[in-house]
Formats: sequence, C-alpha cells, structure tokens
Amino acid sequence: MLDMRALTPQDLRGLSPEAMSELAEQMLAKISAQSKLITEQAQAIKFKDVKLERIMFELARLKRWKFAAKAEHMNAEQRQMFEEAMAEDQASLEAQLLALQGNNGSTPTPPAAHEKAPRKPRREKLPDHLRRVDYLHEPADTDCPTAGCGQAMVRIGEDITEKLDIVPAEFFVHRHVRGKWACKCCQILVQEPVAPQIIDRGMPAAGLLAHTLVSRFVDHLPYHRQEQINARSGVHTPRSTLAAWAGQTGAQLESLYDAHRAFVLGSQVLHVDETLVAMLDPGAGKTKRAYVWAYARGAFDAAPGVAYDFRASRAARHPVEFLQGWSGTLVCDGYAVYDSVVKLEQRSLAGCAAHARRKFEEVAKDRHSPVATEALQRIAWLYRIEREIKELSAEDRLGVRQARSVPLWKELHVWLRLERQRVPDGSAIAQAIDYSLNRWGALTRHLHDGDVPVDNNHCENLIRPWAMGRKAWLFAGSELAGQRAAMIMSLLQSAKLNGHDPWAYLKDVLTRLPTQLNSRIDELLPHRWQQSI
Repeated sequence: MLDMRALTPQDLRGLSPEAMSELAEQMLAKISAQSKLITEQAQAIKFKDVKLERIMFELARLKRWKFAAKAEHMNAEQRQMFEEAMAEDQASLEAQLLALQGNNGSTPTPPAAHEKAPRKPRREKLPDHLRRVDYLHEPADTDCPTAGCGQAMVRIGEDITEKLDIVPAEFFVHRHVRGKWACKCCQILVQEPVAPQIIDRGMPAAGLLAHTLVSRFVDHLPYHRQEQINARSGVHTPRSTLAAWAGQTGAQLESLYDAHRAFVLGSQVLHVDETLVAMLDPGAGKTKRAYVWAYARGAFDAAPGVAYDFRASRAARHPVEFLQGWSGTLVCDGYAVYDSVVKLEQRSLAGCAAHARRKFEEVAKDRHSPVATEALQRIAWLYRIEREIKELSAEDRLGVRQARSVPLWKELHVWLRLERQRVPDGSAIAQAIDYSLNRWGALTRHLHDGDVPVDNNHCENLIRPWAMGRKAWLFAGSELAGQRAAMIMSLLQSAKLNGHDPWAYLKDVLTRLPTQLNSRIDELLPHRWQQSI
C-alpha cells in the first residue's frame, strides 16, 4: 500500500496508472472515513444540544410550577408530596445538566447582566453533639515547589469540610454478671438481686422497648415492617413478640398517663378535636368506625401537653366523661356535641375562625363568589394581627385585640348581616355566612381573653399524627389496643411538644419507672422531665 504522506509532486508524475488508481482508492476511503466521523460527531453534538435544551426546558417548567402552585389548589399532604417530587426532579435535572456540560468541556453559563445570580440556600450547621471523625489531608512534600527555592513551608491555616454520615441502628447486648458469694461455714449464699425491669425476665432492655414504641407510634411503622428491619441486623423479633412488648409496656405506663391527663386538664383553656380511626370488628370480618379525641392545653400555654382518648363512637358522653370536673374555656369547631359539653359545669365556648374561613374558601373556589372572596380578605386582616401578637403576654395580646381587632370584627359582623339579606336562602354562600353568624359569640371569645386563640389549629395539628398513622397501620386491632395507642401517643407527642427527643424521653422513663415512687411520678411527665445523668 502506498504511503500518501511520503509522496511528493515529482513522485506523482512518475506513478504508473495502476499506482494512481490505488492512490485514488486510498484517498476516497480516507475522505469517506473522515466524512463519517464528522457526521457522527455532528450527530453527537446535536443529541447533546437537544438533551441540554430538554433539561433546561424541564428546569424552567419546574420553577414555574414551584412558584405558581398555590395552597388552595391542593391539600397539605398533596402539596407536601408535590414539593418532595419537585426537589427530587430538580436535583436530578441539575445533576444531568452538570454532567453534560462537563462532558462538553464547558462551564455553567453565567447569568445575564439583567438577571440576578441564583441565591444558594444557606446550609444549616451540623449539630455540635454529633460524633466527629477527623481525617487529616496534608501534602506529601511540604517544601516549596518553586524552582531554586526548596525552603520548608509554614502551615498558616486549614479548611474544614463536614460531611454527614450515618451508621444504621446497632443492636447490642447488656450482660449483667451477678457474682455468687457463699460462706462454707454458714452455708449461705449472697448475691445482688436482679434490678426491676419493665418486663421482668424478658429479653428487651428499655432502649429497645422505647425504639419499638417510637417506631410504631411516632414513625408509624407497623410491627411486620419492624420485624423486617430488625432482621437485616440478624435479630429475630417476630411481630407477635413486638406486639407483646408494646402491650406489657403500655400497661406499665398507665399510671404516668393518668398523671399526664390530670396535668392537661389543669389548663383553663383547652382545645378539643376528634378524628376517625378504623377499628377491627372480628365478628363481622371487617372494620368499623372508632374515634380518637384530642385534648390539648392552650396554644399560648408555656407548658404544652396533649392527651388522646380512644372511643368507639363520636357521642357526647365521651367528652363529657373525659372532662368531668374540668371548668374553663373550650376551643373547638362547630360540632354540635361541644355545645352540650359546654353547658355542663362552668365552661365557655370559643369557636374556630379557621373553620369559618374554610366555609368561605370552599365557596370561593367552586363558585368564584365575590362575597366569599371579600370575606376571606377581611379574615386575612384579622389573622395578620394575630401573627403579630403571637409572642406577647396574655395581657398585652388582649390590649392589642381590643384596640385593633374589635373594630374589624364589628365591621365584619355588620357586613355579614347585610350580605346575608342579599343572598338567596339555601345557597352555599348563605350557609357559609350562617355558620359564622350563628357562632358569633364563640368566634369572638378570644377578644375577651388573651389566653384564648383565634382558632383551633393547634389541636388540629396535634391530631394529625393519627391521620398519618392510620394510613400505615390501617386500623386499630381492638378498643383496648386503641386505648393503649392513645395513651402512649399522648406521652410521646407531649414530649415532642416540650422539645424532647421521644426516644430519649421514653427510654429514660422506662428505665426509671420500675423504681419510681408513685408520690414522685410527676417527675417523669413530659413537661417536667429532666434526663437522668
């Protein structure tokens, strides 16, 4: 084969026809290969350009969705899932974009002169209590690399980068070695007694019991999932065993729950709400309705707490029985049962402005009513004041309400009565207006007491764990199981309200409870608990 690169013009003139033909074939083959390579490179560049354009389009669309989405278009759970999916999609697209730009040998395009540089989110500092593992990275040679110098360099500082890591839950074994001491003369045996435990002669220690209950009632993991998780560490804990541990532990916590219930009912302002929970009906082979009632100390109370009560129905006798002996202000929604509860003893009723607002919001979304829209605007003015005075004392809060909120509530009352005369009876907007007018005294109760909040959102937030839990464990196995869940969740949710880690709280309580005097049981209540050293 002829080497075309070694040929000169003189050589070409001296070539034979056969050699010229061979040379022409080689040149055509080379041109064809180069043309094919150019075509492939052009296609690759075009493919990357198309992919870059698609990713940029997806990112732009995600940002439009992120900033255009409004809360009234979806409920809280849908919005939370939407935002999580948005974060995942955006991170994935940005990673793909960086990979493509890196492959192209380019750097991210800087923003145009009229555009602001994207604001980087400020990373929260990692907690100081976490264990640190240090890795030292120093140059292999600390002499000056400049030619002709070679002097020893001086360390002038350091840069520290922290990366968060995790080790999965570690099971370990407590070995209690109790020595036996005998006197050969007297034939007696001396040995330290076994320390009392929540489950005597049982395998689980307090930490494992706390982990099981927190996983079930805070993280909402059914026992069969806990069984699978534990099995990954080589520990066999059948779901029936986990359930038995929870039952035995719940029985030991009853006295603490009774003390906690008394503490919650010691508040002069009490929130109440209820939610549906399915309960297994073995005889019928299906589930039936049951309810969890939540009773929470006032939203402005310095020592928060919530007590749950599991009942088989939504009848008035259940809150009447639970609140026996209590007097004060009951903050609730418009459920008619609470009217009969308040009539007993010395009690007053405070309504929920959030429920009144929700009636107008439903009308505004479905029928685009100008009356509902204006009602929402007026209520928004009232809530703006409440946000401003949230951190004030009860006396100062009441003073601001008297000066600024009372006139707005009076104007709202006059306006609602006037609009009610203009709308047809039986219409949706008429029903929304009637809801507020019929409960006006309860809705404005907070204008006379600085400790009373404007709505019942505090309690609605505290009953949300049950709504989350019923989607995981689906139903309560029995009324007794429901009562036990209500008792344990009361203590754990109250611990969270007081800023405690629920596992640390429950582990310490289960460690101390077997030897705690009944006269000092209040020391283990969530609002008074201090971790033992």
